[in-house]
Amino acid sequence: TMNVEHEISLLVEEIRRLGTKNAAGQVSVKFGVLFADEKCANLFEALVGTLKAAKRRKIVTYQGELLLQGVHDNVDIMLLQD
Repeated sequence: TMNVEHEISLLVEEIRRLGTKNAAGQVSVKFGVLFADEKCANLFEALVGTLKAAKRRKIVTYQGELLLQGVHDNVDIMLLQD
């Protein structure tokens, strides 16, 4: 079984690695950057599923329900917890 908590913690690390901090100190990254990253591609079998799980747990936030490569490349994924 996939350990969702573990996947989410990896996701948080990758968002920190690839993202940038805004004026409020929150880290965000574009979906396209996350999706295109080779390390992320190898880490996550289902990046979109992991993002949805993290969103449900209020760890990240982004606009929309389902993120699709290409269509949603410019959507910001914001880290809510540090």
